[in-house]
Amino acid sequence: MGRRKKGLPVSGWVCLDKPYDLGSTQAVGRVRRLFDAQKAGHAGTLDPLATGILPIALGEATKTVPFLMDAAKGYSFTIAWGSSTTTQDREGAVIAQSDARPAPEAIAEALKRFVGEIQQVPPAYSAIKIDGERAYDLARQGETVELEPRTVRIHDARLAATPDRDHACIEIDCGKGTYVRAVARDLAAMLGVEGHVAELRRTRVGRFGEMQAISMEKLEELIHKGASSEALLPVETALDDIPALAVTTEDAFRLKQGRPIVLLPRQVETLRPALAARSGAQEGDRTVLAMHDGQAAALCEMRAGKLNPTRVFHIDAGD
Repeated sequence: MGRRKKGLPVSGWVCLDKPYDLGSTQAVGRVRRLFDAQKAGHAGTLDPLATGILPIALGEATKTVPFLMDAAKGYSFTIAWGSSTTTQDREGAVIAQSDARPAPEAIAEALKRFVGEIQQVPPAYSAIKIDGERAYDLARQGETVELEPRTVRIHDARLAATPDRDHACIEIDCGKGTYVRAVARDLAAMLGVEGHVAELRRTRVGRFGEMQAISMEKLEELIHKGASSEALLPVETALDDIPALAVTTEDAFRLKQGRPIVLLPRQVETLRPALAARSGAQEGDRTVLAMHDGQAAALCEMRAGKLNPTRVFHIDAGD
């Protein structure tokens, strides 16, 4: 007989507005304990320095985390001109200083060169592994860290405000793997000045945005009131760009047993254009979300007129 899992079978997403000076792993642990959930995970690390959107998956929602890792993200950050640091943010030691300050027009013009697919060297203080060790651990030990440039995509980069000559507020929309601190570093170099990230906020991860975000304090308040369900978003929230198909009770049962179901010709014809139109999907991706009674039943692959389950969801009616 299998060992009973500790905690409750809670399933869903929490769109946490992560506070400053709290690590992503710490945040996940606190949310998991608040819900007494059996399983928890997050979609995309957020530095302790940063605030903003940290989607946290509970229970069956953890099966959808990979689909959110590739989602587009939005950031709002402030660059402080005048000094560069070891970490490219305000927590690092100052390594260079300058009295030069860029004009707002020059900042806006330079940002245009960051839009599109660009080559970006990740910061030395990053979680990338080098021979099995994290780059930031090596950097903290005083070792010289050399990382290879990576291709990242920035959809938009714009100057939002210049509150004074020492600061610039910038907003970017980008794909996975983009480092905001590297953007600040490279922008300063392009402008011939010194600068570092003074403030950083993530404003969006896929469908998760500030409108759905909940603070840790508000979450704790709801839990203590016994209203935890008010803070939970459905498991399928992370799958908003995947074509969905409503299935019968019998078909949902078959899928949850790991067995394929046969589609009607009209269902196939409905799904084909939806699959072709899916943005960001790899060529040939035929992923379909089977829904039953308003809940996610299974993620499937459509092949030869059938839906073959690849991930099944076991969600209680009360989740």
